[in-house]
Amino acid sequence: MIIAVDGPLASGKGTIARALAAHFGLPYLDTGSLYRATGLAVIEGGLNPTNAEACAKAARSLDINRIDEAQIRTAEAGAMASKVAVIPAVRQALYELQRAFATQAGGAILDGRDIGTVICPDADVKLYVTADSETRARRRWQELTARGETISLSDMLTQTRERDLRDAERADAPMRPADDATLLDTSSLSIDAAVTEAVEIVEKRQKA
Repeated sequence: MIIAVDGPLASGKGTIARALAAHFGLPYLDTGSLYRATGLAVIEGGLNPTNAEACAKAARSLDINRIDEAQIRTAEAGAMASKVAVIPAVRQALYELQRAFATQAGGAILDGRDIGTVICPDADVKLYVTADSETRARRRWQELTARGETISLSDMLTQTRERDLRDAERADAPMRPADDATLLDTSSLSIDAAVTEAVEIVEKRQKA
């Protein structure tokens, strides 16, 4: 069984995907971490994010098993991730990694922004998790400030909307719900309620 979980920043898709992976006993990949890791490599390497080949080389050099979650979860890495994500050569390099993970024996759960539309259009279940931009910005701001980062809520909201726009308007694999995806709005849901609803969606699809 392949489950695709898509959605914008801080919609709750990662939390939901991890919970689904635990519930159904499937391996899980946060594909956003691949773009964040690429963004971090661009930053640390002093690379120009407009240099497509240099960014693609950084993407091709990634080792999924050596990604440092703490280092890639900064606002800076996230902002750079959205910039390199618009580069077709970067997306192609990371496509191969994602597709190999998705098609392993037994299936998998992947979350991202184009899983149901590009990476796994053949997924058995597709979820599109969303929330209003103010709610998502507040969630992300709380996460970052809890880790000691300094950023205002207004700046976080601006960054969130800018990233949404870049993700939705990029020419290659723009962020959008797959035609056969089930929408899950988490704006007013607790984590437990959102996970419960997601599990019910998957189980309903399985029965169908």
